[in-house]
Amino acid sequence: MTAADRQAHWEGVYTTKAETEVSWYEDTPELSLALLHEAGLTPDMSVIDIGGGTSRLVDALEALGQAHVTVLDLSAAALETAKARLANADLVRWIAADVTAWIPDRQYDLWHDRAAFHFLTTAEEQEAYVRVLVHALKDGGKAVIGTFAPDGPETCSGLPVARYDAESLQAVLGARFKLAATRRYQHITPWGSVQNFQFSTFEKVGGANALA
Repeated sequence: MTAADRQAHWEGVYTTKAETEVSWYEDTPELSLALLHEAGLTPDMSVIDIGGGTSRLVDALEALGQAHVTVLDLSAAALETAKARLANADLVRWIAADVTAWIPDRQYDLWHDRAAFHFLTTAEEQEAYVRVLVHALKDGGKAVIGTFAPDGPETCSGLPVARYDAESLQAVLGARFKLAATRRYQHITPWGSVQNFQFSTFEKVGGANALA
């Protein structure tokens, strides 16, 4: 799937379905918040939510008084929906972009990705994501990445996904990242089905930050 096809797909999803009509909807991002806190979240840290879409994580971070929050998603429509919920939407940086082609202009303390990376199913897409992650995350920063587990769904939103455990995700991220924590999680969709996820936290180790 080309970048243009991916963007068209997600714009279609977010312009035709309500927030509660997508399988990844959750009322409160309890696990994401817990994992960010375990990764060392403090109010002065900069946080980026990759594939944030209409997720309520940005609401929760704003409620905590987080100083620097960025939300990146392919779908501009999704970001507009999220903006409309927030009284202080202007305090958040909103980026409509494909993460594999995005060029960060700053570095972040924490990178959060709940179910975006697993839609990248080719080595080229995965390598592009990792290059951006290396560039965008500070040395010593943490990346919290959630994907479908090996026994999770094989498709989502009509698209194929790549499934991971912590070790196979570590292999894709490479030597610049060190596994710090991992856990399995069962997400219950709005219609009551169970999806098996794994969430892993990685620390970026020192080295050159330049995109390659």
